[in-house]
Formats: sequence, C-alpha cells, structure tokens
Amino acid sequence: MRRADRLFLLIHALRGRRHAITAQQLAQTLEVSLRTIYRDVADLQRSGVPIEGEAGVGYLLRKGADIPPLMFSPDELEALVVGSRFVRAFGGERLGRGATAALLKIEAVLPAELRARSERTRIFAPQLGNRIESSGLIDALHDAVRQRSVLRVWYLDGQQRASEREIEPLCLTFWGGTWTLGAWCRLRDDFRNFRPDRIVSHAATGEVFEELEQRDLDAYLIAVGARGLDNG
Repeated sequence: MRRADRLFLLIHALRGRRHAITAQQLAQTLEVSLRTIYRDVADLQRSGVPIEGEAGVGYLLRKGADIPPLMFSPDELEALVVGSRFVRAFGGERLGRGATAALLKIEAVLPAELRARSERTRIFAPQLGNRIESSGLIDALHDAVRQRSVLRVWYLDGQQRASEREIEPLCLTFWGGTWTLGAWCRLRDDFRNFRPDRIVSHAATGEVFEELEQRDLDAYLIAVGARGLDNG
C-alpha cells in the first residue's frame, strides 16, 4: 500500500468517532505494524491534522474537525479552485467534468471557513463559446497521447499550406491561449508542434506506436529546449 493511501485510510478511520481508537486497532485495520501507526500519526500531527491522543491511550480527531484526507492551507485551497477553473475552461470536456467533480468532493468536506475562502477567490477563467476546447478535439488528442495512437491529420501551417501527415502524438501543451500538440512527424522524420486549431481533420490509423529512445517524450522535450520547433 502506498503511504499516501495509508494516511488517507488512517484519517478516514478516525473521522466521525466519538471515542478514541487504539493504535493496535488501527494497526489491525490497516494491516501494518504499531510502529508504522505511531510514525504516521506523528507525521500527520506535525502536518497540522488535529489528531488528539497518544500511544497506549488511543487517538481521535478533535471535535468539529471534519477535514479532508489532506489538510489544505488557505493558499493551497485557492490554488486548487483556480486550477480547477482553468481546467474547466481550457482542458477539454472530459478533464473539465473531472475538475468540477473533484472540486465538489473537496468542498463537501471543508470546514466552513475554508469553504468560504474557496468561494471568495477572484481569479477566473471564463468558458467562452465556440472554443476549440468545446469541440471535442482536445479530448480526442488527449486520448491519442494516452493510448499512443498514430494519427493521420490534415493540417494547415502558418502560411495556410495544406499537408497530410502521420504523427505519433507525445504531449499536449497549453501556452496561455493556444494549445500545441507535440509529436513525431513521420513525413518530416523529426519532432514537430501542431496547433489543434489548424488541424482540418484527423483520424486514428489503428496503429499503436512504441516510444523509441530517440523519438519519445524525453527526446522531444530536449529538442524543444535546445532548438525550439516549427509548427508543422
């Protein structure tokens, strides 16, 4: 079990209890040693999680402390709210729905003071009509990146010249208003950046590519940092 998952379950076991639960009971529930429980509880207390009690007596969450699995500071919470708004505005429909659902879950377990702070933030990312993010293209490109699907795209470059390409999509990057698809272009036999708003049409070839050492994401990022890349 990952430590993050164990800490989540530890707090969940303490939440809503009227009476203290012993370290031995927690150890049995999480299937770990007593020493691990003592160490995890101490680490959570140092992180600001209001756990009361001590070894040999038992532990409980301070009364009224209905907190999320991770205790957020006001600045951390505001960052999550603002980040979720940007994802909803620019991240495509699927990630937008995920951001909305995640934020609702977080706010559902926040203390009233922190919930009010999240509602007061004045950094917005308005969702505009007729955006490429609403067309489903970003979702489709994101899926292709995750599934390593070779795409056939019909593309217009900056001079409006059309070309047909087969590409191996490696990543999506958002440059403050414009999306870029980083990919290995089989026509150019090199890395290229493609702007989704210049993709006339696209289709999956049915082929799954293998990220080879000289043309994988790490190599792409090195190429971008070393010399930049032309669009298309």
